This record gives sequence, structure tokens and C-alpha cells, in this order.
Amino acid sequence: MEDKWQKSFPVSWDQFHRDARALAWRLSSAGTFRVVVAITRGGLVPAAVVARELGIRVIETVSVASYDYDKQGEVKVLKPVSPLIIGDNQGAGVLIVDDLVDTGKTAKVVRELLPKAHFATVYAKPQGRPLVDTFVTEVSQDTWIYLPWDMELQFKAPLAQKAGE
Repeated sequence: MEDKWQKSFPVSWDQFHRDARALAWRLSSAGTFRVVVAITRGGLVPAAVVARELGIRVIETVSVASYDYDKQGEVKVLKPVSPLIIGDNQGAGVLIVDDLVDTGKTAKVVRELLPKAHFATVYAKPQGRPLVDTFVTEVSQDTWIYLPWDMELQFKAPLAQKAGE
């Protein structure tokens, strides 16, 4: 992990589900959406929760790669949004969902593809926050968010044991 990550924010499955439902609740008054576009892979889980909560049946994906675990690199669109699903209205009536916005590099690329869409993330960091319309929780830029699909349950020694007791 790079030195720039000074803090960690571990998120359990239960917490992520609650936060994704909170995102749906905020979005329920943000307009009517006819399709959800999930940014893969991180946006798949919150997109499913949001689509269920808002009663949206059509879910499309856009596949964008910018991370190799903890190192952000060049942003590449691996799979664009299907024009058959979205149409040619620049994303009007479309809800874009991702797990988080960090530096905003991925969000900027997707925004260019669908400039009239509503962009929502569960978590937001200050650099990327201006690129999203709706989010649930903001964390500092130097925080690494450990999402539930990146973790596993394992034994953790008590603090007293760590101190040599």
C-alpha cells in the first residue's frame, strides 16, 4: 500500500448494504431514472441495490479500469455503454452508480460518455466529489476504503497480546 494512504476505512457487507440503501433513499427524490449504468466492477453491488430500491429493471454496465489493487494508473474504457440501451440523448434519464469516487479520473471519463446522466456513488473523496451529483459518505483523500469484497474474516489478536502481554 502506498504511503499516501494514512487512514483506513473498513466497510462490512452489512454497512455497505445500509449505505447503498441510503444512496437509493437520497436518489428517490432526485428524479426519474429509466436505466442504471453500473461502473464495473465496484459499482455492480450498489447498482443492484439501488435499482431494486428504485424499481429500475434495466441495468447496463460500463467497464473502466484505473486501479491495480491500490495503485491508480491510466484510465481505460474496456467496455462502453451500449447505445441500444442508452439511446443517443447523452444520458438523460440515466443513473450512473459506482462504489466510490476517489481522484475523479474514472468519473470524468464516464461523465464525458454520458454528460446528462445523474452520477451517484456510495463514498466520495474531496478530489472526486465535484464530479458526482449524489453520495452518502465523504472520507478524506488519504483514506483507503476497504470494501467488503476485498476482505475476508480472520483472527485478530487482542491489543494486550500485541503489546507483549
